[in-house]
Amino acid sequence: MPIIKIFIFIIFISTFVSHTNAQELKKMGTHKDWETYIMNNDAGKICFAQSKPVLQSPKANPREARLFVSFRPGEKISNEISVTSGYEFNSKNSVIAQSGKNKYKLDLVQEGFAWITSNKLEVKMIKTMKRGSRIMITGHNLNGSQTKDHYSLLGFTKAYNATKANCG
Repeated sequence: MPIIKIFIFIIFISTFVSHTNAQELKKMGTHKDWETYIMNNDAGKICFAQSKPVLQSPKANPREARLFVSFRPGEKISNEISVTSGYEFNSKNSVIAQSGKNKYKLDLVQEGFAWITSNKLEVKMIKTMKRGSRIMITGHNLNGSQTKDHYSLLGFTKAYNATKANCG
């Protein structure tokens, strides 16, 4: 199953099912503002931590946004950072993550998700997230309108460590 379909499935399950009955997806825990999950599929085990925004702008247009850190040992992928803002990103503007003075460009945009392609930058961003209290994701929809999603980093370190321990 392609990774895009996996993430769409994950968002659907985590958004619409509070106590999942799906055999493939299991909630491992809640760590303040972060949740951890494990999923088994044809490619093997996938573990991820996710959070929802604590603040979104514009407020008049609520969206299903999520920030993820994933591990897929069967594909030799670790520390994968991805985000969805609940819409298709446009290709003219960058998707930017900012925490304090630290800025990271999510340079791969596809089907409503954005990723960092450099594992070295992902590890640096994770260190920033462990030290920070909040991270803001700025994106632009297909019409060019800007959105900002603010994520709490309370519980991130514990959620990250739990996720890594299960799949790292």
